[in-house]
Amino acid sequence: MSKIRWGVLSTAKIARNKVIPAMQSGIHTQVTAIASSNTTVAQDIAAKNNIATVYDSYEALLADPEIDAVYIPLPNHLHVPWAIKALQAGKHVLCEKPIALSAAEATELLNESLKHPQLKVMEAFMYRFHPQWHAVKKLLQQGRIGEIKSIQSAFSYFNTDPANVRNQKDIGGGGLMDIGCYSISIARFIFEKEPVRVFGSLEMDTVFKTDKLATGIMDFSSATSMFTCSTQAMPFQYATILGTEGTITLELPFTPPPDSPAIIILNTKDGNERMSVDGADQYTLQGDQFSLSILNNLPVPTPLTDAVNNMKVIEAIFLSAENGAWQNL
Repeated sequence: MSKIRWGVLSTAKIARNKVIPAMQSGIHTQVTAIASSNTTVAQDIAAKNNIATVYDSYEALLADPEIDAVYIPLPNHLHVPWAIKALQAGKHVLCEKPIALSAAEATELLNESLKHPQLKVMEAFMYRFHPQWHAVKKLLQQGRIGEIKSIQSAFSYFNTDPANVRNQKDIGGGGLMDIGCYSISIARFIFEKEPVRVFGSLEMDTVFKTDKLATGIMDFSSATSMFTCSTQAMPFQYATILGTEGTITLELPFTPPPDSPAIIILNTKDGNERMSVDGADQYTLQGDQFSLSILNNLPVPTPLTDAVNNMKVIEAIFLSAENGAWQNL
């Protein structure tokens, strides 16, 4: 078998617009089923993406022996419950970020996964699969900017729709959970270790009771990372890595378009170098790499422990903002 047969739980926007089309063009991925109580929408998605089967419940999809793995793009509060049900049904799991509502809940999923060592589970931080980040890692390994001292990043969009899951507090809405998690993830990814303490500041929406503006500082002992995210600001993103001998800036660190080159700007004493990285669909690459882990029985690219640790940082930033003080990890 060269392709993993995938089922998708729900008709979430990211699934229908990004992930399903991307996985249908993958080398090792084929979406063969989708489940939703709204079968009309699901059937429309299935018709547009050559998906053979539509189920009217998630349970029915999980019971299908022809499905090898499931992709879970559900609202945040449903990630862990359905990931656990999928594991118990014998399915591999690729689950959207953030993996859980808390570090404790993420740990619950980790513990369940240990009961099913033959199954793969991974948090879907798709940015890590884009070749621009591989290029950045190579530049850092070559010492092009010297010792890394700081990472700064920002990610924002404007969304005031009360029906949108990102604006619903009880199900894990807010900027820090939705997009701040990316900035936390890239810092841990680049430094390859965990922060020792964090500081957070939040501006809350008076109606939604979610954070509409979040700023965080992560202390990595000999270096720092600072970020801002917002759900009510001009759509924007960037990431800059500051070293003792230069800087690296990514114009679109999180969502580069698949059909155009990604730009990395290297600034050193020798001048500025604008580097172009071939465009790629990071969702396709993510699906293929995860599927290869299943096919070859290899560890997934990003272990579930990484997802737990990312949640610990998110949780600590919330606590810091509440207390107005640094929070140790």
